[in-house]
Amino acid sequence: MRPEILFPLYAPVTSLKGVGTRVAPLLEKLAGPIVRDVLFLRPHNLVRRTPAVLSAARDGEIMTFELTIEEHQRARAHAQPWRIRASDPTGWITLVFFGRFTDQLEKRHPVGEKRIVSGRVGDDKFGRQMVHPDYMVEPGKAREIPELEAIYPAVEGLPPRRVRTFALEALERAPDLPEWQDPAWLARERFPSWRAALARLHEPETEADLLPQAPHMRRLAYDELLAHQLAMAQRKQDRRRGAAPRIEPSDVADRVQADLPFAFTGAQARSLAEIRADLAAGERMSRLIQGDVGSGKTVVAMCAIADVAAGGGQSALMAPTEILARQHYETIAAPLTAHGVAAILLTGRDKGAGRVEKLRALASGAVQVAVGTHALFQDDVVFQQLQLALVDEQHRFGVSERQRLQSKGEATHFLAMSATPIPRTLELTVYGDLDVSRIDEKPPGRTPVATRAMPMGRIGEVEARLRQVTAEGAQAFWICPMVSESEVSDLAAAETRAAELTKRIGPGVGLIHGKMTAAAKDAVMADFADGKLSVLVATTVVEVGVNVPNATIMVVEQAERFGLAQLHQLRGRVGRGRQESACVLLYDPPLSEVAQKRLDILRRTDDGFLIAETDLELRGGGDTLGLRQSGFPDYVFADPFAHRDLIAAAGDDARMILERDPALTTPRGKAVAVLQELFDWRAGAKLKDAG
Repeated sequence: MRPEILFPLYAPVTSLKGVGTRVAPLLEKLAGPIVRDVLFLRPHNLVRRTPAVLSAARDGEIMTFELTIEEHQRARAHAQPWRIRASDPTGWITLVFFGRFTDQLEKRHPVGEKRIVSGRVGDDKFGRQMVHPDYMVEPGKAREIPELEAIYPAVEGLPPRRVRTFALEALERAPDLPEWQDPAWLARERFPSWRAALARLHEPETEADLLPQAPHMRRLAYDELLAHQLAMAQRKQDRRRGAAPRIEPSDVADRVQADLPFAFTGAQARSLAEIRADLAAGERMSRLIQGDVGSGKTVVAMCAIADVAAGGGQSALMAPTEILARQHYETIAAPLTAHGVAAILLTGRDKGAGRVEKLRALASGAVQVAVGTHALFQDDVVFQQLQLALVDEQHRFGVSERQRLQSKGEATHFLAMSATPIPRTLELTVYGDLDVSRIDEKPPGRTPVATRAMPMGRIGEVEARLRQVTAEGAQAFWICPMVSESEVSDLAAAETRAAELTKRIGPGVGLIHGKMTAAAKDAVMADFADGKLSVLVATTVVEVGVNVPNATIMVVEQAERFGLAQLHQLRGRVGRGRQESACVLLYDPPLSEVAQKRLDILRRTDDGFLIAETDLELRGGGDTLGLRQSGFPDYVFADPFAHRDLIAAAGDDARMILERDPALTTPRGKAVAVLQELFDWRAGAKLKDAG
């Protein structure tokens, strides 16, 4: 139950003065439905309104003048503005107003009266002017104009000044909450109290107060990180409380591994040992295998599946696309079947008697492994004894979808796989409730991919080279960028490129894109994998889950438009056999400094984890590594780059709190429980995590 002290912050935004039926939807769109959301709005700029004279006016700057009203110039037509000519002893200016209520201006500001006017100065063909001044008050009310004013986000119909009014009222309602931070940490970091930090947030004194490294911003960021880390630590703790089936290492898995045409790398062997230790512990496993493209995650998972089957249990491996599910099935089915472990592929395309037979085999236990898509967690899919749920590219599924799969068994072990490298400093924010195994070695025999960057002006050379090598039997990907918000124009660009390449190279050019049906994609991919197509023109639908060992060339058009981690994953589609492979990054000059560094690092290394760290450094904050699509939490105050030193500290603090006070009954524990409710990060909530 929510603590009573937080009731004022959980009141609806309509409880704020001036938030009626018209304003409420706008404020909810901007901030959220409750007062706390308005309290957590952050100003993005600071305006100084220093008094000046008109002769000192500067174009584009916000300035404040004491003016005399000289003349009102009424609008001649509805669409035209109302203009007021005003002056001081050093010059004159035109005040410009649009809208329905301009006829009231003459009553409120009669000719001959003095007014304090503040707003942005502009110069155009009409001379010096100020469009819709921010303030226009009588001299006796000059104190109503703040010398320093925080500027908030706004939406149409709700200007920044109104938003500021609501934010300040929300601040007035913010109670003094019990201190949840460790006193020694608070003193070391010189953090203000929570209430004082919010006050400085909404009433900044300098531009430095808006920066993420300001003490009050670090305080608020740490509060948010601590709430999140504690919720994930509680989630992990809850999982471990429940008993789970003990699954011992088996000679079946050892034989499957021995039959592989390659030896495990040290990282693969270490990851399998960690998984086996979890499975044998009698507690529910929640582990992630994080590994680069082609690092061998699937075969490690296959050995865990063999252990489960040897113990009499079943496993389900869920992938986000049919292409990827089919690839996993083709990787693991034959090695497992050779040792008596039966596997099926279950996707949305299975219909009728064939589907019924597969479901019967799962329910009876005749089949030990199901590989598939969303079809795996449908209501009519029943397992005899599901003990291991595996999810590939787990961020592509919602929490409820992953939980529906796990609920097909009792105390099901959970193993996630991800080919999106995440810097160590950010691992806790995304995978804080999982144990992480890293496969950071490449399997032997993988040929490094030669990477070159070339301007788009040399595209003709690339096409000519492609014609030559495809005539010799090579295959190539050609990636078209998502250059606009319109899928239609993106598709048109890909179709145009495919048509041009067909003219230059011949009929062996295929096209695959996100608007195609799963069956159509599979058909094109099958033709490419079988060598019937020489070149596959694609959008980034091939980024994950396409394995064509004969493809040796990757061309990425307008590479500067892609993120570094995304380019790295695209490059990983080639170099999967023993032939020399190449990646050509075509770009539109001139390159920005960041884009230049991004392409340089790709040329220098194929280490996905190093690339991820570099991408973090180059991007700074913002959408780090494209993680908005990778399960990254939507933090309000915490910036993953600027506050990365706080992430590990919050994780350590959360674990210490639970070790000392698992039920949160001490004074600090009770304060921390208030913190979790404040940010809505609770163990029982639908966290943006992997479990």
